[in-house]
Amino acid sequence: MGQDYYEILEINRNATDADIKKAYRRLARKFHPASNKEPGSYEKFRQLGEALDVLSDLHKKATYDKFGEDGLKGGIPIEFSKDGAWSTKYAYHDNPEKTFKEFFGSDNPFSDFYISDFPLQFGGLTPGENKIKDDPIERYLYLSLDDLYHGCTKKIKISRKVMNIDGCTSSIRDKILTVTVKPGWKEGTRITFPEEGDQGPNNIAADIVFIVQQKPHPVFERIDNDLIYHAQVSLEMALTGFSVEVETLDGRLINIPFNEIVHPLYKKVVPKEGMPLPDDPSQKGDLIFTFDIHFPEKLSAESKLLIKQALHY
Repeated sequence: MGQDYYEILEINRNATDADIKKAYRRLARKFHPASNKEPGSYEKFRQLGEALDVLSDLHKKATYDKFGEDGLKGGIPIEFSKDGAWSTKYAYHDNPEKTFKEFFGSDNPFSDFYISDFPLQFGGLTPGENKIKDDPIERYLYLSLDDLYHGCTKKIKISRKVMNIDGCTSSIRDKILTVTVKPGWKEGTRITFPEEGDQGPNNIAADIVFIVQQKPHPVFERIDNDLIYHAQVSLEMALTGFSVEVETLDGRLINIPFNEIVHPLYKKVVPKEGMPLPDDPSQKGDLIFTFDIHFPEKLSAESKLLIKQALHY
């Protein structure tokens, strides 16, 4: 069953155009994001915008009244359009703020507060009184392991609503936020820019919070302050010895010999070749080698005999 636009606007199907607009004026102010932070209020605000968009247009309304939401959004055969019904498939632009602004002439639900037909719907507050701070806006900041090893600077462009000098209207402005990444930062590190969210006459702008997420690295896995290197070795190498050459994140080549027998659970720790410690970047975690030992898929009888002789105690 499709949406009931009349029910959304809390009117009956005999409502006049004036009734439709009066209902939208009342409810859109009530559920506008600047005045209502309750769960589900924004979806209600969006539904109100779509209901007005349909019912205030004679052709869309005629199609909806006769064929319902399915006919409106799915289109109807052309022969049904002789009575003025709209035959093109309808899709709401999903921008209820745009609908609100076109209807009221402003994106501020408080801009004509004192001349409204419903002067008490916001409890008699004038813009600016008893401001409530918006919930933080959280976004991931994806960084490479190299970024987190060396530290870096990231510049992030945001667009936000900024109040105009009149204190009632707002405009969209861009701003560059600069994040200074410190060596050793870990995934989950939070960087907060206080009150850099959308401004409004009756809210305190939200904090913008970036949460560090580490991109996968082709060579190393990070666990806390340690770096893990997964080495691929043959059974022969595991039993007879080998060396591994690794390029570190600061560009050095280190060669690590393995003379002992390497078994599947074997690990080798190379101290102070891991990640910088966030509190003291001059100190580092460890580089830890783990091993994936490749066994031969098959052996000849002669090879098996030689191995038995070699391993015989």
